[in-house]
Amino acid sequence: MLKAPQILVRTFVLAASAAALLGCGQRGPLYLPTGPAAGQRATLPQTLTPGKDATTGMPAPAPSASQPR
Repeated sequence: MLKAPQILVRTFVLAASAAALLGCGQRGPLYLPTGPAAGQRATLPQTLTPGKDATTGMPAPAPSASQPR
């Protein structure tokens, strides 16, 4: 038989999970944007490993330190 603290914890976890899923902020169907601004956004591999090129897996070249003054 479940005790009161176990029931409260399970109820709280269930309510928090439901709130997190329902409150994600996206309304309507999900879609992939295709406009010109979408081409400049990072892809999933770029997001997961910033600083590496997603196509080769090699570190991205560092910006040059010498700039004309």
